[in-house]
Amino acid sequence: MARIAGVNIPTNKRVTISLRYIYGIGPAKAQAICERLNIADERRVNQLSDDEVLRIRELIDREFRVEGDLRREVAMNIKRLMDLGCYRGLRHRRGLPVRGQRTHTNARTRKGKAVAIAGKKKVTK
Repeated sequence: MARIAGVNIPTNKRVTISLRYIYGIGPAKAQAICERLNIADERRVNQLSDDEVLRIRELIDREFRVEGDLRREVAMNIKRLMDLGCYRGLRHRRGLPVRGQRTHTNARTRKGKAVAIAGKKKVTK
């Protein structure tokens, strides 16, 4: 199992797919890394030599902000917004959608499980 940027990437998948397991590397960056190092699309991680894995690791360390550093930066950006007290910071603080989505219905991922309101029973005649 290859270990890149502190993440064990799966060995039986293609290189471009496996690189996506690293936080901060998506489809476009994974493809760019493979093109830059002349690694064919159809190659799998278990077919890579130790030298190629080392080259991938060095390229990612040198040119991309991934995993812990990126997570820390994102957390600091959110904390800064919250400390400023701007609209986006308040939405983060309250656990509501930040980017203008509707909250009357939906938004369950952000708001959590729906809580029933006590004492609001339907009156039957």
